[in-house]
Amino acid sequence: MVHKLLAALEEKGILQGVITQNIDGLHQRAGSRRVLEVHGHLRSGTCLSCRKTYPIEWVMEKAEQEGVAQCLCGGLVKPDVVLFGETLTPAFEEAQRELAKADLLFVLGTSLTVWPVAGLVPFAVSRGASLIIANAEPTPYDSYSDVLLQGDLVLMSELLAKALEVDVA
Repeated sequence: MVHKLLAALEEKGILQGVITQNIDGLHQRAGSRRVLEVHGHLRSGTCLSCRKTYPIEWVMEKAEQEGVAQCLCGGLVKPDVVLFGETLTPAFEEAQRELAKADLLFVLGTSLTVWPVAGLVPFAVSRGASLIIANAEPTPYDSYSDVLLQGDLVLMSELLAKALEVDVA
Protein backbone atom coordinates (compact mmCIF):
# COMPACT_ATOMS: atom_id res chain seq x y z
CA MET A 1 0.00 0.00 0.00
CA VAL A 2 2.71 2.50 0.97
CA HIS A 3 4.80 1.74 -2.13
CA LYS A 4 1.73 2.05 -4.36
CA LEU A 5 0.87 5.41 -2.82
CA LEU A 6 4.33 6.76 -3.62
CA ALA A 7 4.06 5.51 -7.21
CA ALA A 8 0.62 7.11 -7.56
CA LEU A 9 1.90 10.42 -6.16
CA GLU A 10 4.76 10.32 -8.67
CA GLU A 11 2.32 9.54 -11.49
CA LYS A 12 0.24 12.61 -10.52
CA GLY A 13 3.34 14.82 -10.42
CA ILE A 14 3.07 15.41 -6.67
CA LEU A 15 6.23 13.45 -5.93
CA GLN A 16 9.42 13.83 -7.98
CA GLY A 17 10.88 10.47 -7.00
CA VAL A 18 11.89 8.11 -4.21
CA ILE A 19 15.18 7.92 -2.35
CA THR A 20 15.46 4.51 -0.72
CA GLN A 21 17.85 2.45 1.34
CA ASN A 22 15.83 -0.67 0.48
CA ILE A 23 17.37 -3.18 -1.93
CA ASP A 24 14.22 -5.21 -2.58
CA GLY A 25 12.85 -3.46 -5.69
CA LEU A 26 9.38 -3.00 -4.19
CA HIS A 27 9.19 0.65 -5.27
CA GLN A 28 9.71 -0.30 -8.92
CA ARG A 29 7.22 -3.19 -8.68
CA ALA A 30 4.66 -0.74 -7.26
CA GLY A 31 5.18 1.49 -10.30
CA SER A 32 7.65 4.16 -9.18
CA ARG A 33 9.77 5.28 -12.11
CA ARG A 34 12.39 7.48 -10.47
CA VAL A 35 13.96 5.49 -7.64
CA LEU A 36 17.37 6.39 -6.24
CA GLU A 37 18.65 3.19 -4.62
CA VAL A 38 21.43 4.51 -2.39
CA HIS A 39 22.25 1.06 -1.00
CA GLY A 40 22.09 -0.70 -4.36
CA HIS A 41 19.74 -3.48 -5.42
CA LEU A 42 19.36 -7.24 -5.79
CA ARG A 43 18.74 -7.38 -9.54
CA SER A 44 22.34 -8.15 -10.50
CA GLY A 45 25.87 -8.87 -9.35
CA THR A 46 29.18 -7.49 -10.58
CA CYS A 47 32.60 -9.12 -10.89
CA LEU A 48 35.03 -7.45 -8.51
CA SER A 49 37.86 -7.97 -11.04
CA CYS A 50 36.59 -7.27 -14.56
CA ARG A 51 33.28 -5.50 -13.63
CA LYS A 52 31.17 -7.83 -15.82
CA THR A 53 27.54 -7.80 -14.66
CA TYR A 54 25.38 -10.91 -14.19
CA PRO A 55 21.67 -11.36 -13.43
CA ILE A 56 21.11 -12.04 -9.72
CA GLU A 57 19.58 -15.43 -10.56
CA TRP A 58 22.90 -16.50 -12.08
CA VAL A 59 24.81 -15.18 -9.04
CA MET A 60 22.54 -17.07 -6.62
CA GLU A 61 22.70 -20.29 -8.64
CA LYS A 62 26.52 -20.18 -8.78
CA ALA A 63 26.72 -19.44 -5.06
CA GLU A 64 24.44 -22.40 -4.29
CA GLN A 65 26.32 -24.78 -6.57
CA GLU A 66 29.88 -23.70 -5.86
CA GLY A 67 29.70 -21.84 -2.55
CA VAL A 68 30.63 -18.58 -4.25
CA ALA A 69 29.77 -16.89 -7.55
CA GLN A 70 32.84 -16.70 -9.72
CA CYS A 71 33.13 -14.80 -13.00
CA LEU A 72 34.52 -16.33 -16.19
CA CYS A 73 37.66 -14.25 -15.54
CA GLY A 74 38.05 -15.94 -12.14
CA GLY A 75 37.01 -12.91 -10.07
CA LEU A 76 34.36 -13.00 -7.37
CA VAL A 77 30.88 -11.79 -8.28
CA LYS A 78 29.16 -9.74 -5.56
CA PRO A 79 25.49 -8.75 -5.52
CA ASP A 80 25.05 -5.06 -6.37
CA VAL A 81 24.24 -4.05 -2.79
CA VAL A 82 26.23 -1.84 -0.47
CA LEU A 83 27.69 -3.76 2.44
CA PHE A 84 28.82 -2.23 5.73
CA GLY A 85 31.91 -0.08 5.20
CA GLU A 86 31.47 0.21 1.42
CA THR A 87 30.95 3.44 -0.48
CA LEU A 88 27.35 4.26 -1.32
CA THR A 89 26.15 4.12 -4.91
CA PRO A 90 26.25 7.22 -7.16
CA ALA A 91 22.51 7.49 -6.40
CA PHE A 92 23.45 8.99 -3.03
CA GLU A 93 25.17 11.96 -4.67
CA GLU A 94 22.20 12.32 -7.01
CA ALA A 95 19.92 12.33 -3.95
CA GLN A 96 21.99 15.13 -2.43
CA ARG A 97 21.74 17.16 -5.64
CA GLU A 98 17.98 16.69 -5.74
CA LEU A 99 17.51 17.54 -2.08
CA ALA A 100 19.61 20.70 -2.43
CA LYS A 101 16.77 22.12 -4.54
CA ALA A 102 13.77 20.35 -2.98
CA ASP A 103 10.79 22.25 -1.58
CA LEU A 104 9.61 19.31 0.51
CA LEU A 105 11.11 16.11 1.87
CA PHE A 106 8.59 13.42 2.80
CA VAL A 107 10.29 10.81 4.98
CA LEU A 108 8.44 7.65 5.86
CA GLY A 109 9.09 4.28 7.36
CA THR A 110 12.65 4.77 8.56
CA SER A 111 14.38 5.12 11.91
CA LEU A 112 16.68 7.80 10.45
CA THR A 113 19.64 6.27 12.28
CA VAL A 114 21.62 4.78 9.37
CA TRP A 115 24.34 7.13 8.18
CA PRO A 116 25.09 8.80 5.88
CA VAL A 117 21.55 8.56 4.53
CA ALA A 118 20.08 9.92 7.78
CA GLY A 119 22.13 13.05 7.14
CA LEU A 120 20.01 13.83 4.10
CA VAL A 121 17.29 15.16 6.42
CA PRO A 122 19.26 18.02 8.01
CA PHE A 123 20.92 18.60 4.64
CA ALA A 124 17.55 19.20 2.91
CA VAL A 125 16.14 21.25 5.79
CA SER A 126 19.26 23.46 5.88
CA ARG A 127 18.62 24.27 2.22
CA GLY A 128 15.03 25.33 2.83
CA ALA A 129 13.01 22.16 2.32
CA SER A 130 9.96 21.62 4.48
CA LEU A 131 9.91 18.25 6.20
CA ILE A 132 7.14 15.71 6.77
CA ILE A 133 8.05 12.63 8.80
CA ALA A 134 5.64 9.69 8.91
CA ASN A 135 6.83 6.77 10.98
CA ALA A 136 5.61 4.27 13.54
CA GLU A 137 8.30 5.27 16.05
CA PRO A 138 10.03 8.53 16.96
CA THR A 139 13.16 9.49 14.99
CA PRO A 140 16.15 11.68 15.89
CA TYR A 141 14.86 14.33 13.46
CA ASP A 142 11.25 14.66 14.63
CA SER A 143 11.99 18.16 15.96
CA TYR A 144 13.05 19.24 12.43
CA SER A 145 9.67 18.32 10.95
CA ASP A 146 6.98 20.74 9.89
CA VAL A 147 4.49 17.88 10.03
CA LEU A 148 5.01 14.82 12.21
CA LEU A 149 2.80 11.75 11.78
CA GLN A 150 3.28 8.78 14.06
CA GLY A 151 1.38 5.56 13.62
CA ASP A 152 0.69 2.76 11.21
CA LEU A 153 2.04 3.63 7.75
CA VAL A 154 -0.54 1.57 5.90
CA LEU A 155 -3.40 3.39 7.63
CA MET A 156 -1.72 6.77 7.05
CA SER A 157 -1.22 5.89 3.38
CA GLU A 158 -4.86 4.92 2.97
CA LEU A 159 -6.00 8.20 4.56
CA LEU A 160 -3.58 10.25 2.46
CA ALA A 161 -4.61 8.49 -0.75
CA LYS A 162 -8.26 9.21 0.05
CA ALA A 163 -7.59 12.87 0.95
CA LEU A 164 -5.58 13.42 -2.25
CA GLU A 165 -8.02 11.37 -4.35
CA VAL A 166 -5.21 9.09 -5.50
CA ASP A 167 -6.01 5.59 -6.77
CA VAL A 168 -3.70 3.00 -5.20
CA ALA A 169 -5.51 -0.13 -6.34
